[in-house]
Amino acid sequence: MVQTHATEETTMKKYFEFGGIAAGIILVAFGVAAIVLGYQGKNTVVSSLKEQQIVGTPDMTPKGIAAEAKAAGLPSSIRLPTCSVANLPVDNGTRARCFADYMRIHAYEATGGVPYAKMPRYATANGKGTNDPTKALTQNGQPVDNAARNTWVTETALSTALNVSYMADQIGNFGIVVGIALLLSGIGFIVLAVGGALRAGGWLFARAERAAAAKNAAPSGV
Repeated sequence: MVQTHATEETTMKKYFEFGGIAAGIILVAFGVAAIVLGYQGKNTVVSSLKEQQIVGTPDMTPKGIAAEAKAAGLPSSIRLPTCSVANLPVDNGTRARCFADYMRIHAYEATGGVPYAKMPRYATANGKGTNDPTKALTQNGQPVDNAARNTWVTETALSTALNVSYMADQIGNFGIVVGIALLLSGIGFIVLAVGGALRAGGWLFARAERAAAAKNAAPSGV
């Protein structure tokens, strides 16, 4: 009965030790994969942005854009960018987000500080625009669209693409951080499993211990 209990205990130790090492190896593998995928994602963002050859305009500094906004009569409620990409290549997610923020201000300047949702749909002779097609300018019998409104459509499309680049870049950073955490956790699991087996005389090292014990018990020659 005692021998059966000892055998079961040894078997359970074996399972726990093997499970700890297996979990550690799996975590290390997932960690390496996360780091590689994160790096590849960041590299894709950088290469795609470099291909577009985007360079910040000279006014893309906090001081420069503040002067432009004041000259354009923009309301103080509009948040101005605090970053700077003047004359810099937009080749990473952070610069892409900054460039998109300046594009937003340029769109406000072009539309007199009026956001897309409040702009009239059609153009009028006085330049104020209207949502009534019967009061709009016509061309070939059809009301003419408000060209300033299309500025927001273009700006939104481009800035969204740039902001997605920033998001992808940050997701890549997150993947790398998570990968490092998984890698360290996996190594920790392996160290704990192996260390526990050493201290408790687990199955991983039982053969070596038995060999050492037999050697010490053998009678020495005279």
